[in-house]
Amino acid sequence: MEDELGSIARFNPYAGLDRDARYGLAFSGGVDSAYLLAALTRQGLDVKAYTVSTAFQLPRDTADALRLARELGADHELIEVDVLRHADICANPPDRCYLCKRLIFGTILERMREDGRTVLLDATNASDNPSHRPGFRAMRELGVVSPLRLAGMTKDDVRAASRELGLFTADKPSFACFAVHVPAGEPITAEALARAAQSQAARDAGAGADDDVPDDGATREAAGYDATSETNEKR
Repeated sequence: MEDELGSIARFNPYAGLDRDARYGLAFSGGVDSAYLLAALTRQGLDVKAYTVSTAFQLPRDTADALRLARELGADHELIEVDVLRHADICANPPDRCYLCKRLIFGTILERMREDGRTVLLDATNASDNPSHRPGFRAMRELGVVSPLRLAGMTKDDVRAASRELGLFTADKPSFACFAVHVPAGEPITAEALARAAQSQAARDAGAGADDDVPDDGATREAAGYDATSETNEKR
């Protein structure tokens, strides 16, 4: 089993998961969710991947999600959400990332209920800092389970395990979202996102696989937001 699963066997991200449960996975197409989907699929767990596509996200991530699900033979659904119609998020308040995570997880949970699935998983890893990730608050509120974090797998561990499994996402650069590059408090519009996309393309031209893009925590901390405040959470 270790030869087949590589670092999965050492970290065991599926430990504690009920093999009789029907799971849903928030699947962005990034390094972490790609690895978790591969691990759970290889273990034969009943999991369906849900990719929520919005204007905030890089198109290549959606393409990677579709490709990997196809290669793994995984059950997968792409859900299009018009985030620009959500005025509370696009007002770009300090807790914008929390509101966005609530929207994404809530959308997946609705679809899961239709599919008869009961437990939502996400691919938060042990390197993620709760003070910089408003998703932790949303996950607590919605009962989302994070197997990689529970297994103690860091981002480097996930990359190493992904290489052992031959996943094409193993060395994929990290990316937060286009909204990160819209100054805090400035309304998020289609035009602002287009400018952010152009800036991202320029960064991509010179970035290596391990050159993680600063997340919203760093961006908002520079703007003076308090990492410990419940209302000023950061991604």
